[in-house]
Formats: sequence, C-alpha cells, structure tokens
Amino acid sequence: MILCIAPVLSGGALAGVRRALDAARFRDGQETAGWHARVVKHNRQADPADVGAAAETVTKALTAHPVFQAAALPQRIGPILFNRYAPGMDYGPHVDDAIMGSGAARLRSDLSFTLFLDDPASYDGGDLVIDSVGGEQGYKLDAGACLLYPATALHRVAPVTRGRRHAAVGWVQSLVRAADRREILFDLDTARRAVFEQHGKSTIFDLLAKTHANLLRQWAEP
Repeated sequence: MILCIAPVLSGGALAGVRRALDAARFRDGQETAGWHARVVKHNRQADPADVGAAAETVTKALTAHPVFQAAALPQRIGPILFNRYAPGMDYGPHVDDAIMGSGAARLRSDLSFTLFLDDPASYDGGDLVIDSVGGEQGYKLDAGACLLYPATALHRVAPVTRGRRHAAVGWVQSLVRAADRREILFDLDTARRAVFEQHGKSTIFDLLAKTHANLLRQWAEP
C-alpha cells in the first residue's frame, strides 16, 4: 500500500523545520547509504547535530497523525534524516536496507516515508519514483505532505533540474509485519471511523471495532 498523507506538517511547525535546515550544515549523503546504494546516491544530508529539534518535530507530528498511525501501526520510528537535492543531484534505483541502525536503535524497516518540505512549484524534477507491478509511479507532494510506502519497494529520486528539494525521510518497524495484514487493518479502521461519524456508536460500529481489535491482537508482534 502506498499512501499520501496530507498535511502532516503545516504552519509554524513546517516553518520551523525549514529554518533549521537553512541554518544546518550539510554533508555528503553517501555517508549513510548502504554499500550498494552508495554508488547511486547523489545528494546532501543535514548534520544530525544541527537538526535534532527539527527531527523531534517531525517524529511528534507523525506520531500524532491518525492516518499515519492507522496505516503504519508503528512499533518504532527510526531516526529522521533530512536531505537536500540541488540541480544535477539524484538518487538512483535502490531498495532500503532491511535492518536500520545498530544496538538499541536497531529496527526492521517495514515501511519507508518521505515528508516533502518545499513547495513543488519551487523546483523541477525531484519526483520520488516507486516501482511496482504496474510500472513506475512518480510522486511530488505539497510541502508538509508525507508519502508512506513499503520499504521493500525499489525506488529512486529523479534528478532535480531547478531549485532545491528538501525532505525528511525515515523508516518504521510496524507492530504488524505483513503488508497485506496492515492493509486489512487500515481498511477496517477507516470503515469503523466512517460508520462512527455517520451513526455514532452503533451495532455495526461495535462489530467493526471488535473485528479490528481481534485481528490486531492476533497479528501484532509487540
């Protein structure tokens, strides 16, 4: 399941993250790429020491967003990385590492996300392109919107030809490892919320809520 979630960041929170990136030092993005992705990664990455507060803002926004929570069912959200693409920069086809981090910070990457931080009209190119059985699909979302997608997918960032593209990226270890089960739970959650909004706490809502809870109880890996 590929899901566009908007907005996740807006107003003062988005402006604060942008100010932090304007003041941050940026390093070669290859420093954090796996050995096979390093050869196709051509971007810059903010020094974590300069963007700690911005990373916390993004993590809190994701944690508080009901759609992100329902779709990802996060057990853990990995460290947030901020990248920059200037004209001529891109990130060729790659798949994210299955295990991210080390020690106590280690997680299994079930889901990846990209939170777009710039107005899409301010730069050309820079689409996040995801490969699937139906072919490649490009995504270029509004500032503050997030794309959530399977970490198992082959994907790339198209070359930027004008302006600058900034994004926050990260990974989720889900309580439910299987993607098809997460999608079932997301659909059930969407349905029960819609029924509640239309009819309140009805018999149909109770049955949907019961089924959602019992499937989550069966499939979750806390």
